[in-house]
Amino acid sequence: MNLHLPGRAEPRLALNSWASQGRCLAIDLKIFVLHFLPQQKKDCVWIFSKQAVVETMNCFVTGASGFIGANLVRELAACGHHVKALLRPGADVRGLAGGDYEGIPGDLSRRDLLEKAMRGCDWCFHAAASYHLWLRDYAPMYAANVEGTRHVIEAATAAGCRRVVYTSTVGCIGLPQESGGKVTPTDEDTPVSGAQMSNHYKRSKWQAEQVARQLADRGAPVVIVNPTAPIGPRDVKPTPTGRVILDFLNRNLPGYVDTGLNWVHVRDVAAGHILAAEKGRLGERYILGNAEGNWTMQETLAVLEELSGVPAPKWRVPYAAALLAAYGNEALAALTGKEPKAPLAGVRMAKYKMFFSPAKAIRELGLPQTPPRQAFADAIAWFRAGYLSPKVT
Repeated sequence: MNLHLPGRAEPRLALNSWASQGRCLAIDLKIFVLHFLPQQKKDCVWIFSKQAVVETMNCFVTGASGFIGANLVRELAACGHHVKALLRPGADVRGLAGGDYEGIPGDLSRRDLLEKAMRGCDWCFHAAASYHLWLRDYAPMYAANVEGTRHVIEAATAAGCRRVVYTSTVGCIGLPQESGGKVTPTDEDTPVSGAQMSNHYKRSKWQAEQVARQLADRGAPVVIVNPTAPIGPRDVKPTPTGRVILDFLNRNLPGYVDTGLNWVHVRDVAAGHILAAEKGRLGERYILGNAEGNWTMQETLAVLEELSGVPAPKWRVPYAAALLAAYGNEALAALTGKEPKAPLAGVRMAKYKMFFSPAKAIRELGLPQTPPRQAFADAIAWFRAGYLSPKVT
């Protein structure tokens, strides 16, 4: 059985079978070999030995036009699954170009219509979210993230979906602590409370995750995944993490704050969603990150410089100065209605090095671990391919 997965450029040996055309029950699966196709195609073939029993799933994906959602749709289709993609009217579907899916018009506000669309589906992936660090009115964000999550999970359960994979965020995981200059990555069991949710986006996602966990306690077949900082192809908007890379390439990054993130290839995140549907324990959370991806911003910029040839900024902006500038930016945004370049929420999050451990997902799900350098290389290639305008507005 040959499985074609576009864009895989890093050979790896593994024994898990997340990309095995569905929820695959492998019989004596022992060899997993990756071969390159001709360089100009930049593709690869995953070859599985022995015999496999294959079950194709009918899947429903919300947020399908988003960064994670678009990559998830493509990975599901590459695995041989049938995909229904929920798309808002006027959604930017450039990230889905070339994908095999059935577009379903709609949004998260109508539970009855969601249930109707999900009938006959085996898996539901709720990746839709309002992801903004600044808005003039945050009410629509809470409606989409909190009530939208309730509608999707209730509709999926009523429609008979076997698994509902809810895409949360590591913003809902306890913050790492720094001692003596060393940061200890946190995991799913690190204590956290709503009081740590320092901005409206995190607060809305925290409330949404509580809804998901409550519904799981009542019998909904929910598995929660918490992606770290995904990067890679099909970042159309771009996301805040993608904007860092794009601003760097455009030389629009004069300085940096001493922060840190856990970088992960977006295709590994998409794979993690599929693995969560296949193997995830109901009601559990899984951090979808990279064990080698905890990098300071200085380390990140050094890698970007090496991969792109663009000089990295040398000026480390003091946190107090960045915070003061953010207050000024927000005051101006309140008058003009234009999104601030440095939102206060983003600067406040940058106070912490957001280092996390994906050990549980690696151990229980077999989460792939594409090297972060490859993730950055793929992101750079995506932005430089001209898919987006070189200037961000």
